[in-house]
Amino acid sequence: MNDDTWFIRAGSRPEDGWTDVVDDRIDGWAYTGLRTGTLTDGAALRLPAAAVERLVVPLAGGCTVTTDETQYELQGRTDVFAGPTDVLYLGSGTAATITGAGRVAVAEAPTPVVKPTVHISRQDVPVELRGAGQSSRQVHNFGTPQTLDAAAFIVCEVITPAGNWSSYPPHKHDTHRDGEESNLEEIYYYEVAPARGADAPNGAEPFALHRTSASDERPIDEFRQVRTGDVALVPYGWHGPAVAPPGYDMYYLNVMAGPDPERVWNITDDPAHGWVRGLWAGEQLDPRLPYGEDPAR
Repeated sequence: MNDDTWFIRAGSRPEDGWTDVVDDRIDGWAYTGLRTGTLTDGAALRLPAAAVERLVVPLAGGCTVTTDETQYELQGRTDVFAGPTDVLYLGSGTAATITGAGRVAVAEAPTPVVKPTVHISRQDVPVELRGAGQSSRQVHNFGTPQTLDAAAFIVCEVITPAGNWSSYPPHKHDTHRDGEESNLEEIYYYEVAPARGADAPNGAEPFALHRTSASDERPIDEFRQVRTGDVALVPYGWHGPAVAPPGYDMYYLNVMAGPDPERVWNITDDPAHGWVRGLWAGEQLDPRLPYGEDPAR
């Protein structure tokens, strides 16, 4: 693997109008995919029919998704820090066209199993406030097994307020141990912005930090400064923390899937750091959470 196999800078994998396309054409990548794109009036982004299930996630603005049979209107949101969005699940083999104005992400996973198309409204997305203190973050579980009857993938998104740590303590899901740990690839798609309410100058350059390290003999050592649109791939290994620096809020979209027979997210904490979960019992949730629509942002 070269040094950039597991890190994709925004705009480095464009294809057919999409800003970036991540799929199994990447050496060593097999079970998950992601498309990101910008929607403009009069233009369309197309999803070809393939043995792939998909979840359409509006990042900013809304969109219309048209299949051979139906047209779906996704209300969307102002931006990724404005709380959950409605999403659309497209079963394997479904072709679609996306139109509108704004930005969109499409999570993917190869599968021959066909599930019905489902539109999940914003109001029905479970919002989880996870952790405490500087480990506080907000999780939107629109593509987890408890919410969506998908065939292969698990999809969620996370908002981490400025100064907080997410994907922490470091953990892994790279070895199948029945009932204890899952074997799942994972995609992190990042966006960052000046913290809510911050008076940031025009020259501010929002960023966050991502870490992945080896959990066994398979080599991986990623410590990246990430910006909006960047993608970190986790084929295996300990991953975390993902850090929102002071002054900058952080968002990431997670897409997970793997070869296990059961669609479940079981993790193992890094034994050197798992003890920090015990600290949360004595800490308060970050009072800045939850994030929702805020026209003054």
